[in-house]
Amino acid sequence: MSEAAKAHAAENPTTPVVVKKYANRRLYNTESSSYITLDTLADMVREGRDFVVYDAKTGEDITRSVLTQIIVEEEGKGSAMLPTGFLRQLIGFYGNSLQSLVPGYLENAMESFSGQQEQMRTALQATMGNFFPFRVDDMSRQNIAMMERAMSMFTPFYQANVGMAPEAKDAAPADEVATLKAELEALKAELAAAKRTK
Repeated sequence: MSEAAKAHAAENPTTPVVVKKYANRRLYNTESSSYITLDTLADMVREGRDFVVYDAKTGEDITRSVLTQIIVEEEGKGSAMLPTGFLRQLIGFYGNSLQSLVPGYLENAMESFSGQQEQMRTALQATMGNFFPFRVDDMSRQNIAMMERAMSMFTPFYQANVGMAPEAKDAAPADEVATLKAELEALKAELAAAKRTK
């Protein structure tokens, strides 16, 4: 991003940058009057700079598909963040009657995750200063596992642990399994008692 574009972004942080995508797949930043790449857009997202992408010929808003392209490129670079099980579940919701609920749920979950991450970073910096290098790898894995478990609840006939990431499988505590076994035994006893009374 040029110095002029950075200065403009600092003055107008809520104004989205207008980007035009041409037939030759080139992206043109109308704010800086320069051609940019998907990497530039990814950097803008990380900097918190909003943008909107329009097809230069039709004027159609294609921001969603460009953001999806950025994710595909990031995943392809070896910095994979989306577990296979989560992607399968997400694809399964396309055309499903619950499809309309998923975007709002995912947006809320990511906002909540970002808020937690920022709160933890602030708290750790306040207590430890710069002596504690904050890493969110474990927290990220736990939150993704939590999202996968929550997504599985949307699926009516979901079988426990099918298609879940190993982290999500390991997340179930032993006492929860024991409780489920006890409930199963209680149900068996009730069924046996019901058969005897017939």
